[in-house]
Parts: sequence; structure tokens; C-alpha cells
Amino acid sequence: MGIMDQFKDKGEELANKAKDAASGGKDQASDRAQQARDEAGERGSQAQDQAKQAAQDAQDRFDQDS
Repeated sequence: MGIMDQFKDKGEELANKAKDAASGGKDQASDRAQQARDEAGERGSQAQDQAKQAAQDAQDRFDQDS
């Protein structure tokens, strides 16, 4: 194997490592984005539950005063 072949092989190896690293970064970013969406949805659901409870409490107080 000549020196040219060694450089070619090393270049291909480095290119493959770079592709793997880029792919891993995309996967990690996608996972983090999904986690953030899930957490935001959960917080939104909790806020809705709290708003419903507050409305019910207000209605109950109004009914008691009437």
C-alpha cells in the first residue's frame, strides 16, 4: 500500500467519524427538543388544571354567597 492509499484511507476514516459525530449531534438535539416540548405541554396542562380549579372555587364561593 502506497502513501497515497494511506492518506486516502485516513481521509475516509476521518470523514466517517465526522458524519457519525454530526448524526449523533442531530439525534441529541432532536431528543432535547422533544423533551422540551413534552415538559412545556405538561406545564400547560397543569396551568389549565389550576385555572379550572380556580374557576370552580370562585363559582362555589359565589353559590354560597347567593
